[in-house]
Amino acid sequence: MGTSRTVAGRVTVLGVLALSACATEAVTTSAVTRASPATVAPPPRPSVELPPPTAPMQPPPVHADLVPPPPGGGPMVWQPGHWDYTGRAGDPWAWHDGHYVPPPQGETTWVPGRWSHVPNGSWVWIDGHWA
Repeated sequence: MGTSRTVAGRVTVLGVLALSACATEAVTTSAVTRASPATVAPPPRPSVELPPPTAPMQPPPVHADLVPPPPGGGPMVWQPGHWDYTGRAGDPWAWHDGHYVPPPQGETTWVPGRWSHVPNGSWVWIDGHWA
């Protein structure tokens, strides 16, 4: 009877080791497997649209952009620079340089963004868009 208990104990230990090896292999396999970038869904868009940037004061005059020649490699459209409101004391505005961008398929004209004075006295940024 002592021999059968020893054999049974060894079989039980071997079975537990075999199962733990399977579990480790499954974890390793699932950790290595990754979805290809084409199958990864983009993050969900926020359900609430954020309000446009606002400023309590008029932006400084726009810088005169010296537009460089476009880079090669396809059609490019110049998006002029503009002021961003930072709200920092003593330096509330930061200049955002203009740059070239490739137009989306079927688009050729960029309508620049602008700061607009609203009735409550503040200024609201209106994003640029393709037309």
